[in-house]
Amino acid sequence: MSEEKAQTRKKNSNGRKGELSEKLGDMNVNISAPKFNYREYIRVLKLARKPTREEFLLISKISILGIALIGILGFIIYVFLTELPKAI
Repeated sequence: MSEEKAQTRKKNSNGRKGELSEKLGDMNVNISAPKFNYREYIRVLKLARKPTREEFLLISKISILGIALIGILGFIIYVFLTELPKAI
């Protein structure tokens, strides 16, 4: 009895694979690798420059402020989700 079930399952799975391969065979899929234009990369590197000390400090301060705000917001959400269920 179990051998018959195994054979029917095998036949059904082969039939599904055949249908899928037939459907995929009809599809026209053209996949190509992205093209790299090295001249654009060289142009960007030529335009790039080292930031001044003031620019670096300003970017650092803004980044630290953003990270702190996200941390405070996460802590507030954590407190509400842990303390509110206890109060109810």
